[in-house]
Amino acid sequence: MPGRRALKALRQHLGFLSAALALSALIGFLFGQVTAALALVLALYTVWHLWQMRLVFRWLIDGASRQTPAVRGIYGELVALMALARRRDRTRRRQLLTMLKSIREANAALPDGMVTLTDDWRIIKMNRAAQKLLGLKLPQDLAAPITHFVRHPRVQEWLKRGAPYEPLVDVPCPFDPDIRLSFRLLEYAEHQRLLVVRDISHLMRLEQMRRDFVANVSHELRTPLTVVNGYLDEIDPEELPEWAPVIAELKRQSGRMMSIVQDLLLLSRLDASPEAAPLKPVQIPALLKMLLDDARSLSLGRHEIVLGCVSAPDLLGSQADLRSAFSNLLTNAVRYTPNGGRIELSWTLEDNGARLAVRDSGIGIPAQHLPRITERFYRVSTDRSRESGGTGLGLAIVKHVLGLHDAQLEVTSELGRGSTFSALFPPERLLR
Repeated sequence: MPGRRALKALRQHLGFLSAALALSALIGFLFGQVTAALALVLALYTVWHLWQMRLVFRWLIDGASRQTPAVRGIYGELVALMALARRRDRTRRRQLLTMLKSIREANAALPDGMVTLTDDWRIIKMNRAAQKLLGLKLPQDLAAPITHFVRHPRVQEWLKRGAPYEPLVDVPCPFDPDIRLSFRLLEYAEHQRLLVVRDISHLMRLEQMRRDFVANVSHELRTPLTVVNGYLDEIDPEELPEWAPVIAELKRQSGRMMSIVQDLLLLSRLDASPEAAPLKPVQIPALLKMLLDDARSLSLGRHEIVLGCVSAPDLLGSQADLRSAFSNLLTNAVRYTPNGGRIELSWTLEDNGARLAVRDSGIGIPAQHLPRITERFYRVSTDRSRESGGTGLGLAIVKHVLGLHDAQLEVTSELGRGSTFSALFPPERLLR
């Protein structure tokens, strides 16, 4: 190893110096000139060292030179160590340059646009996809605010709010409205952020096809179901006692199908709604009283249903949609709470807005199911949902309605101890 060779050379050098000093002292003692002999030896030793150091320094200054100096002893080992360090440094530099080139090529080949921004949204760098999707140009657009090129009001508001890290979807391309974009912001480095822009036009077309399909099928199913329910209502089970169980089951299943169709139609309408619900006053205490009466009618006295604290002001939004969302939360609490359980509805004011909470002492929801319970037709337990008569669309409707009201749904649950469903409304939606 070079380090061990250098230590060995240092020991040899010290040994040589000790021997030279001892020999010069002996010679000086024999001739009676000890001081002069030692001074001469030290002077020659110093001159030799200075010459070696001069060669080493010239080699260090001339960084482009590949030829090592003709030095010996400890200096030769030191030069060997420094030469090895230089070779390793050049190798690391080549590796870093190769890696950097690969990263740049990969970044340039990405289909998603990548724009590095400062804290005040000025452009630092971009890839080719960002130039194509946003109409940016190099190098003239560097250091310009991204808001000069993406002027859509939703993006402006998104950035104004500090660009929350939830993605912003379905934004028209600045120069082609047929191209729909999504924006996501990531922490990139100190005082820098990475804006990821993706073309989601194909996904939006598929989503629109899905919405149209659901809406059309729901409309087409409603008419025959209405006819079937009408004929079933005309049949008197007492006239056909042997068919009474069959008729009762047919009525139950057709009613369930009608509920699913109605929920699908409501979801279709919510999907086609504007980006935000209207700012119309909604009297929350009166609405909660109606919901409480409906829940008690559904419960038939099997549960204790109470109205807790009502301390928040009224809301700005759509009363019909809010009633549908809140009713779904209460209906789920009644369906999944055993007889004798307690359900509490409250409307409270908080520092960051207002909270409508539905607390029950029901069976609870396993933690692994909580992230997916707002998906359409997702069921924690298929048998349990069918027994309760649910459509599997209630929480999806709640999520859509709250989204149109700039609100969020929070769910906490513990198996065997109940659940709490909370709708959090921002201060902007409160009627002051």
